Amino acid sequence: MKQYLLNEKGRKTAVVIPIEEYRELIEDIHDLAVVAERREESVIPFSEVKKRLKADGLL
Repeated sequence: MKQYLLNEKGRKTAVVIPIEEYRELIEDIHDLAVVAERREESVIPFSEVKKRLKADGLL
């Protein structure tokens, strides 16, 4: 359930959301920041990842 805080003119100025929803939003923001940071990194093909995991006994 969302609740809104209003100013003296009745306009919404803030919102109160459940803590779990807030945590999910923060996690999403963090994930997007990581993606942005790593945008320029080279890509490893999935087949190579599978090969490495098999060699390490993890797959």
